Amino acid sequence: MNPAAVSAPQPAPEVDASGLAKLMLLMTRERWIEVARIVATGLVALLYWQGLVPIQLLWAAVAVGLYPLVKTGVLDLVRERKVGTEIFVTVATLVAMFGGETVAGAVLMVIILIAEFIAELNTDRARASIKALIGSVPQFALVRGAGGEKTVAIAALNIGDVVLVRPGEKIPVDGVVVGGEGSVNEAPITGESLPKDKATGAPVFAGTVVESGALDIRTERLGTDTTFARIIALVENAEAQQAPVQKLADKVAGWLIPVVFVFVLGVYLVTRDVRMVVTLLIFTSPAELGLATPLVMIAAIARAARNGILIKGGLYLETLAKVDVMVFDKTGTLTANRPEVVEVTSRDAAFDEPALLRLAAAADRRSAHPLAKAVVDAAAQRGVAVPEPDSFEQLQGRGVKASIEGQLVLVGNAALLREGGVPLDAAVEGGGRTPVHVAVDGKFAGVIFIADTLRPGAKEALGALKASGIKRIVMLTGDNAATAQVVAAALGVDEVRADLMPEDKVAAIAELQGQGHRVAMVGDGVNDAPALARADVGIAMGGGGTQAALEAADIALMTDDLAKIVAARAIARRAYRTVQENLFVGVGVVHVLGITAALLGWIGPIQAAILHLGPDVLVFVNSVKLLRVRIAGA
Repeated sequence: MNPAAVSAPQPAPEVDASGLAKLMLLMTRERWIEVARIVATGLVALLYWQGLVPIQLLWAAVAVGLYPLVKTGVLDLVRERKVGTEIFVTVATLVAMFGGETVAGAVLMVIILIAEFIAELNTDRARASIKALIGSVPQFALVRGAGGEKTVAIAALNIGDVVLVRPGEKIPVDGVVVGGEGSVNEAPITGESLPKDKATGAPVFAGTVVESGALDIRTERLGTDTTFARIIALVENAEAQQAPVQKLADKVAGWLIPVVFVFVLGVYLVTRDVRMVVTLLIFTSPAELGLATPLVMIAAIARAARNGILIKGGLYLETLAKVDVMVFDKTGTLTANRPEVVEVTSRDAAFDEPALLRLAAAADRRSAHPLAKAVVDAAAQRGVAVPEPDSFEQLQGRGVKASIEGQLVLVGNAALLREGGVPLDAAVEGGGRTPVHVAVDGKFAGVIFIADTLRPGAKEALGALKASGIKRIVMLTGDNAATAQVVAAALGVDEVRADLMPEDKVAAIAELQGQGHRVAMVGDGVNDAPALARADVGIAMGGGGTQAALEAADIALMTDDLAKIVAARAIARRAYRTVQENLFVGVGVVHVLGITAALLGWIGPIQAAILHLGPDVLVFVNSVKLLRVRIAGA
């Protein structure tokens, strides 16, 4: 057996098959039986119309055709106390048959069966397209062990196994690179179009593709535990979280059917026209109400997943479209959580800026504190040679003390310098930046100012959100007010609330909701979990590979890219608009015109049944276009 051939990714058949082959894959045994039933009923109706078969055979054919509709309708009536479309069509057909419109009744039933069949087939086809959009994972892997390489099924892999993945192959597991180098296309997980370079120690995800190089990957998660599998599960299960507009449509359909029956009965009592009654029954059927929303939500959620945005259901999609206030955590969300040296100021003529940075970096090089790392990184970036300290002591909450080339160096806050007997009139204010004081041999030598960098594209993303209809952008942070105001001013944030504890953030969101706002909260998915849960929509940044982020929020972004929030909002608004179009045009306008034409006697049952296909096709096409239509940022 050729290992290369076996370990190569097995593409989903929907992707490579022709359009006809795709359709044939959806034709199950039950569907072929349905096709035979429709053809047989239609053929008998045609033969009866030509006078070639008796009416008894026509009645038998209609009974065979109506059987699945009656079965489904009765089950819905018994189990859910719901009068569904199936009962509706059955009544329309029987009214036509008993009212003397036998051919019209049979043709009506055939056309309705065809419409139902096409709707079901196209819905399944849309779901298959969704899976093809997201992708697949290989079913076999090439495993390296003491006895060499061997090909095994994914189900036989164990945690800790080392898998070899070569150029052009899909990675079958979540894991860490333990050997080799390569470039990996992570678009199925993160939505990013540019490949990422991977080397030893880098995490990788199942379902992503090695475009160049080769990687040895130690398996950490398998099967349903992988990030890819969780994404697939979220998309497939998203239908369960119905959007409010979908629930409304279901409710409308529930009470509309009895109202329609009363209306049609009234028309019959006035006109005694069975032909008109049958025509009205066709055009008052609420079938399209059931199609108007679900397919849109499926398509929109899949489109978002393809862009590295996981939306857990239509409920959150619709809410995001209606949000008018967006609340952001500061650290790690609006800022990159990577402190950087922004200014070095000397306070002693004996030390210029490079000399000051050299001594501070030498003192800090053994510290694990983020501010110390920023000082050391700044020295490296500026080409400053940093010596090893002769001695080093970390002073919790104050800074470090070190001996460097015979000099005693203190690096930290004002309290550290005062403790060391260094004359200091007042602590240096950073104006939103963090000042790191440096003293050498008991003298105040200077200050290094450090600030957290803004996340790239943050200002543009907030501007785009405001352009999309967001009225207010609020920043909540546990940081001090001065630092928060500097960040807010740079990004154009409308309101800042600083020095907050986690419970304060929850209270702030509750206050905004109390003012009548629909609030979305954007955070890291772990530290901000209470606030994410309290908001109307919780959005977790950087969910790639983290189970906590996927579970904590209603929407998870697989990368730390604020532009994806803009894309999610755009997809949500487009989806909500599409639902409105389906309900207004596909259901409202077409049905109103049809009912009017029926009451005026312009059309009969057969023409009405044919025209009834129009809204079905219109709703379907308008819905699935969300998979491909151009959406800003998506």
